[in-house]
Amino acid sequence: MSNAKKKRYANKMKNQPSNVKFPSNDQADRSVQLYNRGGGEHFRSQGTDFPTGFHDHKALETPRYITATRFAEARAAEISVMLKTVSRKASNTQIFQSLPKHMRRRAMGHDVKRLPRRLREMAKKEMDKMMTQKKEQPKSKCRKARRRHGNLLQEFNRRQLKNIWLETHIWHAKRFHMVKKWGYCLGDRPTTKSYRACFRAMTSHCLLQDLSYYCCLELVGKEEELLKSLAQLCSSETGPTFAATQYLSGKREGSLVLYKNNQYPQEVIGPVTFIWKPKDVPASSQNRQLWIWTHPAQKQDVLGELQAVCDCSKNAETTDGVGKKRKRVDKEGKIAVPLKKILGDGTRDPLKTYSWESASTGITVSDLTMDIVRYRLIGPLSQSVLAEALKAADLHKEMQASEADPHAWWTEYCKDSDNVSLHNRQATAFQLLHAVRSPAEIPSGTVIGLTTGDPRLNLPAKRSKAVPDLNVQDQEKVRQMTIEGVPVECAKTLMWNQAVRNSVTENKIPEQKINRLRRELLVPGSRLELGPSESKVPVLLIQQPGKVTGEELRGWGAGWDICLPKGWGMAFWISFIYRGARIGGLKEALHHSLCKGTPYIPNDFPDCPAGVQAAKELEAILLEKYKRRPPAKRTNYVKHGSVAPFLCPWKQLTHDWEARNKAETRANMAVTMGSKSCEDEMPVSASRTLLPEDSACVEMETIQDSASSQAEDTDQQSISFCVVRCRRTIKQLSHWCRPSLRKGQKVHHSIKQEMTSEDIAPLISLYPRSLVWIRLSLLKKGTPEMHAMVCIPLPEDLVQLSRDKVYSGPQEPKHRDIFRHKVIKFKKMKKKLKNSIRTETGSASSLEAACGTVEAASGSTEDNLKSEDIDGYEDLTLGLWPDSLPDVSSHCSRVVFGFVTRGDFSLAVGCGEAVGFVSLTGLLHMLATQPADRKGLVLVRNPGSIQYRFAQIVIDV
Repeated sequence: MSNAKKKRYANKMKNQPSNVKFPSNDQADRSVQLYNRGGGEHFRSQGTDFPTGFHDHKALETPRYITATRFAEARAAEISVMLKTVSRKASNTQIFQSLPKHMRRRAMGHDVKRLPRRLREMAKKEMDKMMTQKKEQPKSKCRKARRRHGNLLQEFNRRQLKNIWLETHIWHAKRFHMVKKWGYCLGDRPTTKSYRACFRAMTSHCLLQDLSYYCCLELVGKEEELLKSLAQLCSSETGPTFAATQYLSGKREGSLVLYKNNQYPQEVIGPVTFIWKPKDVPASSQNRQLWIWTHPAQKQDVLGELQAVCDCSKNAETTDGVGKKRKRVDKEGKIAVPLKKILGDGTRDPLKTYSWESASTGITVSDLTMDIVRYRLIGPLSQSVLAEALKAADLHKEMQASEADPHAWWTEYCKDSDNVSLHNRQATAFQLLHAVRSPAEIPSGTVIGLTTGDPRLNLPAKRSKAVPDLNVQDQEKVRQMTIEGVPVECAKTLMWNQAVRNSVTENKIPEQKINRLRRELLVPGSRLELGPSESKVPVLLIQQPGKVTGEELRGWGAGWDICLPKGWGMAFWISFIYRGARIGGLKEALHHSLCKGTPYIPNDFPDCPAGVQAAKELEAILLEKYKRRPPAKRTNYVKHGSVAPFLCPWKQLTHDWEARNKAETRANMAVTMGSKSCEDEMPVSASRTLLPEDSACVEMETIQDSASSQAEDTDQQSISFCVVRCRRTIKQLSHWCRPSLRKGQKVHHSIKQEMTSEDIAPLISLYPRSLVWIRLSLLKKGTPEMHAMVCIPLPEDLVQLSRDKVYSGPQEPKHRDIFRHKVIKFKKMKKKLKNSIRTETGSASSLEAACGTVEAASGSTEDNLKSEDIDGYEDLTLGLWPDSLPDVSSHCSRVVFGFVTRGDFSLAVGCGEAVGFVSLTGLLHMLATQPADRKGLVLVRNPGSIQYRFAQIVIDV
């Protein structure tokens, strides 16, 4: 104790009673030091406070006894923390790394004697432990060894066993952002800024896409049996079917929407395209061949339904070679990765067959997934790219002298004079494409077959731009082809022959040999002539129509599809790139369909299983992205009045509008009968909706009423909604959505010009829960986003728009977040639970006691949570509605009757455009109340905005 403290202590003791015995100076010094070092806790644990004991020297004496239980409980937490700290290493460093840097030596890592003596024992134990745990692991190869062709090929084949790679995968992986979708590794978007460049390519040049992930299903059988089976999966009301004359001849490619067996208009499977093989002879007993192309997301549904209607229950018989295949096994007994490059689907089992034959109908269904490579060229210069990249194959006039002719199929084909004549006509028709300005001038779905030479032999020295050749002398044939298309016989091709496709794939000349022959040319850079040994490749060209609906941008986005045998993908891919084609991915395909105003597979098919699954996956992605941001930095969709910002609730939307229509019908009947008892059942009309400033109890009552109504209508909820695809109904709706007729505008005699109540009732009874595909075009500024709401404008909104030319639209009043206090309350309870667990765990006598205390504390807290009636609130997210949504149609100040599936600023039109669906009942309700000059005028509001924008509904036919 310092002198100053001693003086203050002596002055203080003068005022004490004389009968008190004071401790000596040494004892006082030790007491003060003990208290300063934390000894006060010791005195308080013994039930004695320091100031009192300090004046009484008896308190400083050693206690006669202590309570073991209290003492152990007070020290248990400290002892457990100390044991954990001692037994656990502070870092992952070695013993010699704990030394200062100037004392470290390189040999300390393997020689214990290089360490100081105090650390040798610990280092030896550590080294022995590492030796016992060390396993024999192969040394990783260096980069030079990994980049060798054999090792690289083995690694690529191993990575293809889980997700399928396209033949252009390596090319895309170096230049694109890759995504894993539908079991494939696909290029999503380029790594460079190319949004506008890709649009310019689709508009003025050529955009190339790899569609090899589309699945091809082959049906072989008699024509009558095929048409009889396939007629159960489609309806003539939606358009031409498999039996249409232009498609049945094999001259055109068709497209339709498949339904389950006789379930139209419910139970949608998805859209498909199909091609019939042209007839070789007019014999009626000849088997026909049909290719059906479908998206991989709906392949299993389509394949299963085809097997059901064709009665294909057993696998077709395999060849001798396929039945004897065995998987190679390495030394460890694992499946060995083949050293040969994988062509096609690497995930398939070689012992399993992918053909199914019917004993009753004689139809064989085969899965040709990844057996055919398919590319799509979009733009006016796409056929110019094809004309320059592809050259018709040379004819073999006499038999080859070699023993094993790799092109025996072509030699045999050229022996027939009819085949030679057909090949010449096909080559002539293909060359005429070079004189056509745009693919949109060719009839829709035109099919051209051709046998070409090796595209690697006529590559230009550097990348160039293909342009149409408009100086063709035979302009009359060009004009005839643009009107009538190509003859039926020009659609024949050897691509339909499985044996020919396999021969072309197996006998492809390797790149190494091509490069070696080029190096041996006398004139460097000249064309390599291989003569009869040049590879011959059969191809199939299919014209893809652009925008065929609507009045503006007719023919935009037209192009060509080319089908090749597998193994030749990169050869044609590089040839197209050298002719000026720009490459696009999935994002460019999405933009292409948006500009055309056509549904995108599978996102724009909400009534099929693939569309439902895609919507769920998208909702999970958007929700996870939303939760990553803190609550203060993300949009509160409850306050914005957005019920479902990440998912379009189609089922509830159609159900709400059906309930509104029934209530309105009952009210009208009651008024007609003179009864006023049903006035309370009058639905909320477009001019009177639930205001957002209503009290929280009213909103909670609305949620409870909707939940009770959903529980009562369980049977009705099981009825799924559908999308109206009847062409006659769509034409009628398209006419009603247009404003008053312009001068010179003609209307078909089958379309009713004015809509009456007699026309509405049959449509609603025929399609009670139905959606209509629409296209929206904003009148003024604004860009619609995904999941935006399509609402019915009030009469005041239309009056304000006619008065003020710069009026952009009304605004949604701010809503009150009725779930905020519940989320905050639940967070507080969670925090209280954690604190209670931490407190009770710290006073446990051992680890087992601590675990028991935690369980007891968590159990008691859970009981408290349940007792306070907040069970289930853990699913609440601040800013989002729970799963039980309120009335979707009348939640906002404007009645909602549809949602946007995709929207963006259209570079083709110069304004915001969107596509989506609206309720048929809501659409008819809106059109019945709108004036003639304002027909089809709606309001669009993004989920994260309160601003409504005026837009015009367009139903393209």
